[in-house]
Amino acid sequence: MKQWLFLLLLIFNFTGREVFSQITSPQVRAAFGVDGELRSNYFNTAALAANDDWFKIDAGTGIGVIDTTGVAAQLALYNSNTNSRYVPLMRGMSVPLYSNLNNKTLIDAVFVRDHHGNDSSSFSGGNKNGMSPANWSCPVSQSVPDKSEILDMYMHVRRDGTSTTDSLWFFGGLSLGSNQGNRYFDFEMYQTNIQYNTATQKFSGFGPEAGHTAWLFDAAGNVIRPGDIIFTAEYSSSALSYLEARIWVHQSTLSTNPAAFNWGGAFDGDGTGAVYGYANIVPKTSGSFYTGLQCALNAWTGVFQLIQKDNSLSTTYDANQFMEFSVNLSKLGLDPLMTLNDACALPFRRLMVKSRSSISFNAELKDFVCPFTFFNVPAADVTTGFPSICPGNVSVVWVNNAIPTSTYTWQALGGGNIVGSNTGSSININQPGTYVVSQYLMNGCTNIYARDTIAVNASNSCFVLNQHFQEFNVRQMNADQVAVSWRSQLQGVGAYFELEKSEDGKSFYHLESQAAKNSGLYHTTDDISNDLPGYVYYRVKFMGGENEVYYSEVQLIKKNATAGQLTFTMAPNPATHLVRIKLQSQQSAAAELLIRNEIGMIVYRRKVTVQTGANEWRIERDASWRAGIYMVELAVPNEPIRKRLLLQ
Repeated sequence: MKQWLFLLLLIFNFTGREVFSQITSPQVRAAFGVDGELRSNYFNTAALAANDDWFKIDAGTGIGVIDTTGVAAQLALYNSNTNSRYVPLMRGMSVPLYSNLNNKTLIDAVFVRDHHGNDSSSFSGGNKNGMSPANWSCPVSQSVPDKSEILDMYMHVRRDGTSTTDSLWFFGGLSLGSNQGNRYFDFEMYQTNIQYNTATQKFSGFGPEAGHTAWLFDAAGNVIRPGDIIFTAEYSSSALSYLEARIWVHQSTLSTNPAAFNWGGAFDGDGTGAVYGYANIVPKTSGSFYTGLQCALNAWTGVFQLIQKDNSLSTTYDANQFMEFSVNLSKLGLDPLMTLNDACALPFRRLMVKSRSSISFNAELKDFVCPFTFFNVPAADVTTGFPSICPGNVSVVWVNNAIPTSTYTWQALGGGNIVGSNTGSSININQPGTYVVSQYLMNGCTNIYARDTIAVNASNSCFVLNQHFQEFNVRQMNADQVAVSWRSQLQGVGAYFELEKSEDGKSFYHLESQAAKNSGLYHTTDDISNDLPGYVYYRVKFMGGENEVYYSEVQLIKKNATAGQLTFTMAPNPATHLVRIKLQSQQSAAAELLIRNEIGMIVYRRKVTVQTGANEWRIERDASWRAGIYMVELAVPNEPIRKRLLLQ
């Protein structure tokens, strides 16, 4: 029978009047199970169809938030080479950061497998939480007591909805080397990029105020600058018995009345008389905001299994060996929306998990998981398939690593011009110039998270009429050969096509010529073995009578990419009523077909399954699609494929 947590935690504020009891039974918080189990779609020893958790092995709409890519290979390595079990392992979130999924906002998640046995990430004697990391001492390697030995660590942050005002939840999990006696640990979150150097056994990159970043407030108690945070907990042999939150402050700050939370009455720094230290905080309103639980005997250890301290592999836990908890950061007052009036601000940058020898906050530190980056949202990276353009023609510029929940706003400089909307992950342009994108993490965010810039130059020959080319495809056949093909009905006495090439997308040179012919089909190959690493650009020029000069669009391939992985064609183009999309793939994957109009709006969306080999999809024109230029996108793993479609 599952052993449930009995947790009764009394936290008093500095007046001693408010009491905060904690939830002691298994709970689902923001659709995430806190029940001492790691299985999604499973809660309180029974199936639950829509319950997220750390890993997914059951049917249902709930997901596992940890990326399990390569799990089979990892387990095979563990079984074939036992020494590989001593190597740390880290996995991020299974979906993109800030994803909206099942009406929740999944911000980030991480799983870390720590050193064990002779541990190279542990503390020597005398190190404490209130000290500066500059003064922490760490041995080259040592054995850590079983109850203090961190084996695996889990962390996840999400909002209980898709609005920035929905509650922000923090979930943590920990597997220790033993389930015996009382065990004590800290989840410490830093504003700076703190790092640990295993060669020197020293920490660096910590904050400026006694090794941390201090919270700053104005006279009214509003947060001017957030600082470091720590969640500290005690688990007995049968239950979670204590859990609290602290923030790093100057001692004089305790005379301030914070607007978002209250002081809890404790302050601990580096010894008596410390100027800076960790002060505990409690919510402004009474009620439960913590949940904690330990696992039952034989609970599943997750898809990566568990490496015990003796280096053996295990698929089940001992009773109480795995512990997890949740914290409602919004109720506690640590939601950036409450502290900074900006739900899109990042509450911290790096996370470090530590174990201690006793309940005292300043007890001796034992083991730690090296600091690692959290909330590492990819900054916008802008690219285009048309690095040069003729005035009046339409090209597309897009964010290469767009996040679905990020908002992108564009600005044209230096003579550039945006056609239609200036928001979205891509824009249409019709003038040479400089284009700047500003990335906001979510809709409604006021602070810019990242910027990127791209310059689109004027083409040397501006007779570009891409509608004369129904197809133009470039495919890497192997490491040295590229296949180039195009279809065009352009003809004329003495007319011919020239294939041109460029290493920078700006300066093109002649590769070969082919006479125009009735079939309208052209094929050739190009040797790229001596080309520099990076992108190679191609275009086709038609030379006809009476000085007719027409250019195709520019196609590019990335040298050393997987040869022949994808071949994407679209015909007819221009189209009137019907277009067929063909894809030749060397792998199967789930994908999505999108069509955007000239202002970037999605007018067509379809989930598809890409099969190994030939794929074809038929799209009939909707009556609402006006004549003009559209962007067809096949969203496949790693990077989308985009082609322009002209509707007549």
